[in-house]
Amino acid sequence: MQDLDTQIWDNSKPILEIENLSISFFTRLREIPAVMDFSCTVMPGEAMGLVGESGCGKSTVALGVMRDLGKNGRIVGGTIRFKGRDLTTMSEEELRHIRGSEIAMIYQEPMASLNPAMKIGAQLAEVPMIHRDMGKAEAWALARQIVADVRLPDPDRILQAYPHQLSGGQQQRIVIAMALMSKPALLILDEPTTALDVTVEAGIVDLVKDLGEKYGTSMLFISHNLGLVLDVCDRLCVMYSGEAVETGNVEEVFNEMRHPYTQALFRSIPLPGADKTTRPLVPIPGNFPLPHERPPGCNFGPRCDYFKKGLCDAQEIPMLAVPDGDRHATRCLRFQEIDWDAPLKAPKTVEKTPVGDVVLRMEDLRKYYNVSSGAFGGGSTKVVKANETLSFEAREGETLAIVGESGCGKSTFAKVLMGLETATSGKIFLYNQDIQDTPIEKRSTDTVSSVQMVFQNPFDTLNPSMTVGRQIIRALEIFQEGADDAARKARMLELLDLVKLPRAFADRMPRQLSGGQKQRVGIARAFAGGAKIVVADEPVSALDVSVQAAVTDLLMEIQRKNRTTLLFISHDLSIVRYLSDRVMVMYLGHVVELGTTDQVFSPPYHPYTEALLSAVPIADTRVKKKRIVLEGDIPSAMNPPPGCPFQTRCRWKAQVPGNLCDTVVPPLKTLESGHQIKCHLSDEILRGMEPVITIAAE
Repeated sequence: MQDLDTQIWDNSKPILEIENLSISFFTRLREIPAVMDFSCTVMPGEAMGLVGESGCGKSTVALGVMRDLGKNGRIVGGTIRFKGRDLTTMSEEELRHIRGSEIAMIYQEPMASLNPAMKIGAQLAEVPMIHRDMGKAEAWALARQIVADVRLPDPDRILQAYPHQLSGGQQQRIVIAMALMSKPALLILDEPTTALDVTVEAGIVDLVKDLGEKYGTSMLFISHNLGLVLDVCDRLCVMYSGEAVETGNVEEVFNEMRHPYTQALFRSIPLPGADKTTRPLVPIPGNFPLPHERPPGCNFGPRCDYFKKGLCDAQEIPMLAVPDGDRHATRCLRFQEIDWDAPLKAPKTVEKTPVGDVVLRMEDLRKYYNVSSGAFGGGSTKVVKANETLSFEAREGETLAIVGESGCGKSTFAKVLMGLETATSGKIFLYNQDIQDTPIEKRSTDTVSSVQMVFQNPFDTLNPSMTVGRQIIRALEIFQEGADDAARKARMLELLDLVKLPRAFADRMPRQLSGGQKQRVGIARAFAGGAKIVVADEPVSALDVSVQAAVTDLLMEIQRKNRTTLLFISHDLSIVRYLSDRVMVMYLGHVVELGTTDQVFSPPYHPYTEALLSAVPIADTRVKKKRIVLEGDIPSAMNPPPGCPFQTRCRWKAQVPGNLCDTVVPPLKTLESGHQIKCHLSDEILRGMEPVITIAAE
């Protein structure tokens, strides 16, 4: 057979054909089946999306294709054919010839793929020199061309830079460039944008699509984000608990889904029209099964609304072809009996939480850090302007969302509010008491218990050596809640009830809990002292979509019961739209827009808000978006641009006369009904803006 590198492939035949693939991991105790009877086909130039919750086997399939399963992983059944040859029977020598040159993989964390001690140019040139025996000068020329292809500014400077000198988005572009250096036939992308801001993500997604077309590369795109898959992929494979449960053309699966799990996934994500009071999200009941505890028959059976005893649990369920579909198949025996167009059972509608008096007020808050430019504390001192003139109010029972890219100052503001940092200037009033200059160790117990925080990563916030119950009781002791141990234990059990965890979990260790359950423990602990204000810093971004729905629903329920003020920090504008009453948009330390959710999500927009909204991936084929991809990265807070902080990336700048945007910080002007925008654009231009997101009539 011809060498794969020189073989010209027939476009009518699949590039990648996976048939009945089964992969297990072997421990001292047992065999753990991670992937079972998995099949999918990728045609030349096609992008196949692989979606599902954490632990469903998406990344295991990708590692199986790369034959990189580690010591414990083994392919125990099925075939993986690449360009007609079975990868499962290849020797290590043959695989080395294919990996990197014919099949390339891009991982979630770009720094895991980059050598911190080598310049970017050397790392890129190394690829064709190793895989294609290319000369050094030619390899460097190719590296420069591909750096320009991935739309990085000043390619010559980038080639001479080290990885740490680039932003996260730039690092990910370099990893994509590296994967494309040998022009592979198949590119595997494993959650390539998860760690990136939505604006950077939008640029990377456009880039991946354009490069796929330019080089004719086929793609296996792994993601838990259905909106991204709709943007990038031609076909889709939905996985659940190690199996493919539905596969087909992307639009067909989105509009005519034929598996209960696919339907349940869509019901648990906040699409346009979802509303926390009248149309709440529907979390998937129950928990994801562990690999060695899968139920008989249909893996999704115990969580399925359409489960039929004696049928769904009586046999292994095969993939069945959906009539009249475009290679559309489902692993459901009842898919032709189910009324897929039936309206959702009337969801429980709830009363909107009445908004009360102002409980928190910030006035002209600034937070600057002095940073030394020397490696060991020497050199000149520079100032990082993390927060600039922050002013806003939050009311009892209100959800105020704070959104913006990494580095905009969201988390700094949260630290100042919590007392972990003290502000440089300005005022923070909690119930009309100025707490700005009081660090957390000098705040009263009452003040500390009133303002609590739920963190992004539940894994890092629990003590691994302490039971769940003991961790909550410890918080009650610190907040001086309960007269004695018995009272505190009773209160701890009530808090577990509040966050809908079984009381038996009090005796469990954190390692025995799932991510969503750990986050519930974090929420219970935050409310141990009767918190009046809760700062939720990206509380659901580390969780699967079905768990996100349950946790956001829980936060809303606790808010209604306790009239809590929720400050919800997030970059996920879909969730922000679903649960917030008001939205504050931050950019480079400044509040650039502030208004009700309806005001911020419809024109007039601040130019930055407009770009943020256009970048949000929405898993709905009816939605049409204006595409606005921001050029460049967010500037450094150590060296912010003069004038308007957004002027270096603004597409509206030419509409402002003179050099006003370059020289003068715009005022925060108030439009109708208290809607505030920090911008030099005239009211007439702002009012003439068109909607970014429109929904086609059904």
